[in-house]
Amino acid sequence: MEIQTYRVGQLRTNCYLLVATTSDQCLIVDPGDDADLIGSEIMRQNLEPQMILATHGHYDHILGAQELQLAFNIPFFVHQKDEFLVRELKKRTQHWSKQEIIEQPPKINSYLHNGQIFDLGEKQLKVIHTPGHTPGGVCFKVMDDQKVLTGDTIFDGAVGRTDLSYSSAQDLKKSIEKLKQECTGHHAFPGHGRDFWL
Repeated sequence: MEIQTYRVGQLRTNCYLLVATTSDQCLIVDPGDDADLIGSEIMRQNLEPQMILATHGHYDHILGAQELQLAFNIPFFVHQKDEFLVRELKKRTQHWSKQEIIEQPPKINSYLHNGQIFDLGEKQLKVIHTPGHTPGGVCFKVMDDQKVLTGDTIFDGAVGRTDLSYSSAQDLKKSIEKLKQECTGHHAFPGHGRDFWL
């Protein structure tokens, strides 16, 4: 599986295209605020997106989701505990970015669950629920490939913020311990910044 990184939006969020090596199928993870760029790359490479996956519901990770969802007629997945963040996309974007937006929240087609498996070509992607930064934060482990997408749970030398009303430093600490138990030695691809080794 090839992992392609695109830094998008004001906060330079890492959007990832996970591309199967045995077909033209791909998964979109965290489509931040540049649906045009992401969509153009998908079409340029003649890829067939299967779904959109969100590591969590913060606006800078899902702002391009609805446009891509409609353009490619694909489902959007997020953990149920972050549904409130998706529903309040416009309000939260305007609050944090200080700008009016026309983007609408994506339709949630299904919820992500801890241990859930998605197939992409010859590889599988496993959902690891990692609450703390948000209640429904998740990471995606590429099975048998020593790679993990960590969202805003953990970065290179830092962890996700927990000073928000719905965040929990205690939960984040447990989530990071859980992630390290399962993914130590993995090549990690975070929600912001450079990739690193967990």
